[in-house]
Amino acid sequence: MSYSLDFGPVLAGFPDLLRGCAGTLFLAAAGMVIALAIGIGGVALRSSPVPALRWLVIAFVEVIRNTPFLVQIYFVFFALPLAGLRLPPTPTAIIALGLNGGAYAIEIIRGGVGAVPKGQVEAGLALGLHKRDVFRFVVLRPALRAVFPSLTGQFVMLTLTTSIASAIAAYELTSVAKLIENESFRSFEVYGTITLLYLLISWLVMRLFALMAWRYFSYPVK
Repeated sequence: MSYSLDFGPVLAGFPDLLRGCAGTLFLAAAGMVIALAIGIGGVALRSSPVPALRWLVIAFVEVIRNTPFLVQIYFVFFALPLAGLRLPPTPTAIIALGLNGGAYAIEIIRGGVGAVPKGQVEAGLALGLHKRDVFRFVVLRPALRAVFPSLTGQFVMLTLTTSIASAIAAYELTSVAKLIENESFRSFEVYGTITLLYLLISWLVMRLFALMAWRYFSYPVK
């Protein structure tokens, strides 16, 4: 039994696939912003003198890192309405992506903060800087520079994780591909095409982060 390739349905639906790529990038970008905010805030709370806050951060990280993202997005999707907050699939997916990426960002940034010499912190305090300013300028910036390649890799993974958001019908590349495949039954052509599109998206995200690293941390652009 031979299989005859037919990319006609893919070409016909290519504008929709491009819009799906834009949806994927939007989910990824919004998720990254939330994840970075959670990562920085979580690191600050992780060093809090209040034990309850430290344990809250630890518990959050362990729960997220040891459960599948599909379970997490389902939990957010079905739990928020029980709390009286009904959101469309796309905002729900952004929240779930931000929470997932934030847990990993906490551990990555915490490793960078731990690598900052204590002498730099003491010098900042000795100069009369407020603890908040010491954290921002003396600790956080060098820490982010040290862990930026790891954050880049994690955020590329977060970009690819957006495909799971199709499980709750969020608008992104995989959800569009499913619609085209359901109408045409050309599974190989559809998923082969979006494989290439995901490779292109990953490359674009890596290039963007490389430019950011060059702009803010003086890393060479490769």
